[in-house]
Amino acid sequence: MCGRYVVISKLKTIQKRFRTKPLPEGMFDPVAFEPNPNVSIGDYALVITNEFPDQLQLFKFGMTPFWAKKQMYLFNARSEGDHNKADDPQYRGPMGIISKPAFRSSIRDKRCLVIVDGIIEGSKKDRLSRPYLIYMREGKRPFALAGIWDVWTNKETGELVQSFSIITTVANDLLQKVGHHRSPVILSEQHEQEWLNSDLFLGEVVDLLQPYPADEMNAYPISPRIKSPKNKDPFLLKPMGERIYLEYDYELYEELKLEGMDMTQARQRKKVETSPKKTKNKEPPNDRQGTLF
Repeated sequence: MCGRYVVISKLKTIQKRFRTKPLPEGMFDPVAFEPNPNVSIGDYALVITNEFPDQLQLFKFGMTPFWAKKQMYLFNARSEGDHNKADDPQYRGPMGIISKPAFRSSIRDKRCLVIVDGIIEGSKKDRLSRPYLIYMREGKRPFALAGIWDVWTNKETGELVQSFSIITTVANDLLQKVGHHRSPVILSEQHEQEWLNSDLFLGEVVDLLQPYPADEMNAYPISPRIKSPKNKDPFLLKPMGERIYLEYDYELYEELKLEGMDMTQARQRKKVETSPKKTKNKEPPNDRQGTLF
């Protein structure tokens, strides 16, 4: 499953990466967007839909199908549907998502990109009691997950609820090393626009529901305090152990700088310049971290 993920990039960075334009007035308020190191079910988060493929929108994480009698929170949609119940990572059979009542309409004509900087996952046994932060190597973030969306009308209030679900597939080698049995469908940049193409044949759509190459990803353990959806502290993303795959070219963790979620650079410099304990070659304390991931 994929019930937690990270969005810490600045809005301008996301807009540049996905080449989006401002929505018409009233459809998206940039002020409403806040970086979130622990996006959880029920949170509002950034998506790009096939309806507005060059614009960012805020939808609720956890989809409610249009036909539902009450609000639901379907946060994941299995690409295999009812097939592959054993979660065999070598499965290459039918994609049952196309016939599941909750998803068969959306997979055809309501697809979206789910914007993320990283994914939070744990083993099948321990879940988020022993979580890992999973990310793209070489600083490739933000990136996109394959999602589907729908609009549900609350008949009691008349409220329109726009919500989305993340499609999952079999675990690649990295997720297997983490101990998890599933993986979100991560889209390569070349496939993002295909996913948003409303005219794409259904067969071509399901062909995109494949596990992402593990050698382009990595993961490290983080604090189990991330388990609580209420905890939004960026320090929870600090490494608590070694990475799954050894990397030789990553920076040491020295200063916390989480895309504007902590102090600005100017405030950091001022703090260092005015600190009476400053020495030229003094190393930072071990509980500090530098560039994320």
